[in-house]
Amino acid sequence: MDVTRNGQHDSNRGKITVLPATPDHIVYATEICDMIAHAAAKRGTGIARRTPEYVATRMTEGKGVIALDGEKVAGFCYVESWSHDRFVANSGLIVGEEYRNSGLARRIKRATFELSRRRYPDAKVFSITTSLAVMKLNSDLGYRPVTFSELTDDEEFWKGCRSCRNFDILKRNDQKMCLCTGMLYDPERSKGAEESYSFDEKAGILERLRRLKRSLFLGRKQEQEKEGRGA
Repeated sequence: MDVTRNGQHDSNRGKITVLPATPDHIVYATEICDMIAHAAAKRGTGIARRTPEYVATRMTEGKGVIALDGEKVAGFCYVESWSHDRFVANSGLIVGEEYRNSGLARRIKRATFELSRRRYPDAKVFSITTSLAVMKLNSDLGYRPVTFSELTDDEEFWKGCRSCRNFDILKRNDQKMCLCTGMLYDPERSKGAEESYSFDEKAGILERLRRLKRSLFLGRKQEQEKEGRGA
């Protein structure tokens, strides 16, 4: 991806510009939160909610990436650091419905990953997600699937999962497993000769694992809800 002198990403391939978020973009914070909430509700997946004030803070701190279609927000993502900056997460990736399947999510994800690497060059970058599309984006950037034990143990990060509809699953499994898949980019590993890895070859396994977890955890959850209703 080309970058201009002022840090903005070249939009010659389309009218949408992907650039570092600044305080000037705070006016979009509420709309971004609404986009994230709507997408989560439509997919029926859990998501850690964030307030407009939280998103605005990320913009003020220079830890966000925004996509603009003229004056209209088309997408967003932000950076969070954990465990005394030893771990970094790229969170809240969202693309407006009318801009999906256009490659915009990939542009935003890469720009946010590059921002993370510039600000925290020694940190491990991690992600938890239920989306195979996001897993593919992560894989292309050098992330690899890992167990939750290899991710941050910072309680503040995991507290963010409390607003997720599936938090009880994470809690029942002692924070070791949930519907999400953990992925990690380790800068130390990337310095050496890393083993060949093909996401396409692993996608079928990851999809079966995802379905198994949904059947196991959601099936049990639904049965418990029936028992609670006296059904």
